[in-house]
Amino acid sequence: MDETLSPTPTAPAADTPERQESPRRVAVASFIGNTIELYDFFIYGMAAALVLDDVFFPNLSPLNATLASFSTYAVAFLARPIGSIVFGHFGDRVGRKTVLVTSLLLMGVSTALVGLLPGYATLGSWAPLLLVMLRFLQGIGIGGEWGGAVLLAVEHAPPGKRGLYAAFPQLGPPVGFSAATGVFWLMSASLDEAAFASWGWRVPFLLSFLLVAVGLVVRLKISETPVFARSVARRAASRAPLMELLRRHTRELLLGAGAMAIVYALFYTSMTYGLSYTTNSLGVPRNTMLALSLVACLFLAAGIWFSATRSDTDGRRGLVLSGCGLAAVWSLLLFPLLDTGRPVLMALALGGALFCLGVTSGPMGAYLPELFPARVRYSGASLAYNLGGVLGGAVSPLVVPRLQSGFGSASVGWYVFGMAVVSLLCVRALPETRERELG
Repeated sequence: MDETLSPTPTAPAADTPERQESPRRVAVASFIGNTIELYDFFIYGMAAALVLDDVFFPNLSPLNATLASFSTYAVAFLARPIGSIVFGHFGDRVGRKTVLVTSLLLMGVSTALVGLLPGYATLGSWAPLLLVMLRFLQGIGIGGEWGGAVLLAVEHAPPGKRGLYAAFPQLGPPVGFSAATGVFWLMSASLDEAAFASWGWRVPFLLSFLLVAVGLVVRLKISETPVFARSVARRAASRAPLMELLRRHTRELLLGAGAMAIVYALFYTSMTYGLSYTTNSLGVPRNTMLALSLVACLFLAAGIWFSATRSDTDGRRGLVLSGCGLAAVWSLLLFPLLDTGRPVLMALALGGALFCLGVTSGPMGAYLPELFPARVRYSGASLAYNLGGVLGGAVSPLVVPRLQSGFGSASVGWYVFGMAVVSLLCVRALPETRERELG
């Protein structure tokens, strides 16, 4: 690596004019790295919906096995804020690049090890315990990823184009999810049920070894951001970023987290729980749902690109508010459309949900970093993003299956509606940031 984790930051070599990066190259690098990490994160959600209950919790009833499987999925969301604090500290003290390399390694190795982990039949109760530990490490790694990836793009972006360049790492989720879905679909379509349950589901996890190597090659070639380099040159780096963040920017932190809640809640409900619900409760073939998920990802990418690029001219806040409003409306249509069991209407349900999600999340790549000064930007943006994951992503797996089991699928829609209203109110309390200087 080009930098080391040291208690006193030193000006990166990238601060010299000849080492200045092409913003386009940095945008592509942030997109590739974020896509790889999100692929790692999403394949776990798919495995949790399709197979982990049988492999790691065969001794439980079907409902309890599903709850246990999704509970391990939720563990990473609880770990993500810890990752934000740890990686945010070093990202604000030492630099964005070093932290991104470390987070990629942690995420990739822990993901690949899930693919090597024996199931309950071999290890007994140790199997789910080790699964939870690896999922926790995944959460630590992804907790430091998003903030660094968007800062890499935003702090290199030309004036007036921060939303455009932040769109590239924001496209990591739909592309990573599409890759995860495509690999699972390929394994499911080419193997019989016994082979898929035995070893086929492990292949997407083992591919992480290769993807991490690709990501490291890309990230090690990128220099530090000029904004951080100037901060170091002025000796303006914070000595205790988390303490400064909590002391001076608590309002922005909490409101930013609330703004992100609907993004996680809508994605989990539509794509992770939706996959389990339609295949297990409605009897829709697994391959059909995986194919529909791939189609829905196109809507997510379209929503992200539209709102992220428009935010440079129309502002971030208004577009995020519009996305929250759309999400509130669509959440009440999601399960009635899924319950029809008709592929066209189910594709509409998932595609509409992900388009609303994309409109909401697209500007966030620039919006959350702009809420915080350079001294605490990595910590602030990462922690806000991942606290939103706790509210929307960790709570939902525990609440949604119980709501559906006890009150029917319509109650799940009302739950997501409530999350959308919470996010909308939080965004209304935040300022517009498009004209702010990054420092």
